[in-house]
Amino acid sequence: MDNKPHKSKAEKPAKSREDRLKQALKANLSRRKAQARARKTGESQD
Repeated sequence: MDNKPHKSKAEKPAKSREDRLKQALKANLSRRKAQARARKTGESQD
């Protein structure tokens, strides 16, 4: 019972979690930048 496959399994979900968080952060940042740009152009048109 010295084999510990749990470690290798634990690393994989952590990696996918990091990837998911990275993608979510990138999408959130893009959305916020787009909103800021829209606000900026909206103000100059008034």
